[in-house]
Amino acid sequence: MSRIENCFQKLRKKNQKALVAFITAGDPDLSATQKIFSVIEKNGADIIELGVPFSDPLADGPVIQAASQRALESGTTLKKIIRLVGEIRKTSELPIVLMTSYNPVFAYGQKLFVDDALKAGVDGVIIPDLPPEEAGEFDAHAKKQGLDMIHLLAPTSTEDRIRLIANASRGFIYYVSLTGTTGVKSEVSGNLEAKVQSIKRVAKLPVLVGFGISGPDQAKKAAVVSDGVIVGSAIVRLIEQNGNPADLEAKVGDFVASVKQAISSSG
Repeated sequence: MSRIENCFQKLRKKNQKALVAFITAGDPDLSATQKIFSVIEKNGADIIELGVPFSDPLADGPVIQAASQRALESGTTLKKIIRLVGEIRKTSELPIVLMTSYNPVFAYGQKLFVDDALKAGVDGVIIPDLPPEEAGEFDAHAKKQGLDMIHLLAPTSTEDRIRLIANASRGFIYYVSLTGTTGVKSEVSGNLEAKVQSIKRVAKLPVLVGFGISGPDQAKKAAVVSDGVIVGSAIVRLIEQNGNPADLEAKVGDFVASVKQAISSSG
């Protein structure tokens, strides 16, 4: 059983929802990322998503774009991120998912990336610009080796698309609750419940809601109708705003704990 599958099994037994926390690896540097990872884990995150910085991102809003730029300026690369995961694995068994554009994976070498990521302790990967129709070679190797490939659905996804993604995904399904780019929004989508239900009627995997979850209240509303939430820009913005390491760890820790508490009361 994979770490991701085991995570959701434990949550179901406790009637709890999953909190996935996203941070950009290397923002402000990889040493800080390792410390922030530990803080997020201690404050209740169930899965941590490490964003791979790239100069030409697909759906990142300004907060994560700025974080990616800072990470690139600090010398962060995909190889260094994979090495970082190996270091984290010395003390943590929390599921780790890499979210990356396809270009860094292609430059790395598809099969080598899968093999190195798994050896380091990566559990899953999200590649927004590698849809199932184009992921045949990559996904075949990933599936054979045991790396979960997590696909995205959106408010505009048709029933046929939902079935395709449900069949192609492993680990969980990432429901992008808003059209457009990532970022902190004031409200969750009004048709969220209906859309998540339409996905869950087809998919056996957990369905998690991301994009625009900015705090405990929104997270709780999203968790009521789903299997969990993905919070990214709100955490990345805290990292940007708090240069002092002690302040940063306290602010991020308190925020993650508040979101986890909110969704724990939604199940």
